[in-house]
Amino acid sequence: MTSLPGGSDKGGSAAEPQSLVCARCGTPAEGPPPTWTCSVENGSRQYFCDRCSRENLRAIEGRLDSAWW
Repeated sequence: MTSLPGGSDKGGSAAEPQSLVCARCGTPAEGPPPTWTCSVENGSRQYFCDRCSRENLRAIEGRLDSAWW
């Protein structure tokens, strides 16, 4: 199970849910984004919308950082 940064699994109190924005195109998430892709790059989480994820699927599967796509 994965939680968002600031969640209760880090020892802190439950914070307000963060609104997610696609790290590539800037599209805001409307509610929980169950079909978005999460990537950890240089120690930080980045989220990508459905469209950006589909357009860059081969690079994601090849584990290339988003700077390469």
